[in-house]
Amino acid sequence: MQADRLKRNYIILMFIVFGGFLIFGFSENIKGPAIPRMQSEFRLNETQLGMLLAFNSLGYLVACSFTGVLSNRIGIKWTGILAFSSMAVAGVLMYMSASYAFLSASYFLMYIGNGMLEIGLAIMAARIFTKNTGTMMNLSHFFYGLSSAVAPIIASAMMGWDVFGGQLGWRGMYLVMLSLSLLPIIPSLMAKFPGDDHDHGERITLKSFIRDPAAWMIVAVLSFGVVSELAVGGWLVNFLEKAYGWSTDAASSMLSLFFLFFMLARLFLGPITDKIGYTLSIFIFSAFSGLCSLAAIIVGEQGAILFAIAGIGIAPIYPTVMALLAKRYPRGTDTAITFTVTLMGIASVIGNLLIGVIIDGVQKLFGASRGAEGSLLLGLQAGYGFIAIMALLCSVCCIGLLLYLRRKNEVV
Repeated sequence: MQADRLKRNYIILMFIVFGGFLIFGFSENIKGPAIPRMQSEFRLNETQLGMLLAFNSLGYLVACSFTGVLSNRIGIKWTGILAFSSMAVAGVLMYMSASYAFLSASYFLMYIGNGMLEIGLAIMAARIFTKNTGTMMNLSHFFYGLSSAVAPIIASAMMGWDVFGGQLGWRGMYLVMLSLSLLPIIPSLMAKFPGDDHDHGERITLKSFIRDPAAWMIVAVLSFGVVSELAVGGWLVNFLEKAYGWSTDAASSMLSLFFLFFMLARLFLGPITDKIGYTLSIFIFSAFSGLCSLAAIIVGEQGAILFAIAGIGIAPIYPTVMALLAKRYPRGTDTAITFTVTLMGIASVIGNLLIGVIIDGVQKLFGASRGAEGSLLLGLQAGYGFIAIMALLCSVCCIGLLLYLRRKNEVV
């Protein structure tokens, strides 16, 4: 009887983790097709667009700063429920937004919910998946890739739906999609969450964690990798539309293809990370992603497929780093994840802002010599080149981490 209850609870928890990442993928990646329409409606330049995306990361960062403490106070269950609820409220506010400031505030709230959700899911997954951690972490994040793969196509189609005599538009699309975040609340109320009712023994302190050089290397690895990963969802459609004159549907399809490769990589590459080691895996995958993106820029429109193929390399980085943290800091996973993801959030804020500034800066710098069209293309290439360089820097930092861990005989 007890075994049956534990098994049933485990299945519910898996449903919440997998479903949570599914919802997170939708909320994160429906923005690709919506951004050009937001930009047009509110007449935003590229820097303002970069600031809007930076608000995403800033909301995520704010959530990181308090989610660990909140989960200790009220438990992971209620932290998750609060996260799902705030995302639904953000959808309503985005539907009502009438100005750039209101829209930015709504985005900010949505990413507070996303940040709370992701950290809560990461902590929960680390406690549940104690065997084959790399495989199970990648499988959990596979559901993020699954929803991400179809999110741009669904969003693009939904914005054209006729509702009450008019198009649903980006506002209605966000309202409908973010309302889905209410669904996981029901199983969350039924489940018993690990760690909410008992102690896990002596735990690593934040002070001892930040004294570990490996911890800072892991922060660098995750930060560069995630900046490159998240930037694709915000900038690829914009790049293809403006650099090559693609239609929104065609550009959204390429983004969906990126997330298809992304999704399949998380589904099938997890066992490889367990077999060859988490650190070496991250080094190989991030280098592959960065080289693919650079090659796509150099080749031009004919090589656009390489933007999508880059998803194979970038996909396993985040879940594999989570697995690395769970294995290296088994008695302080909460602390390790919260600290690492918080600093990653800071990098994401800076990264998204820099991409917009780079595009505008290069465009202005070469405007006189290349003309409006030529300078815009050059600016977009420079901005996307920055995304590729972030993936390569992730790989470089991983070399340092690998050498350090080998010297300590602590390779994970």
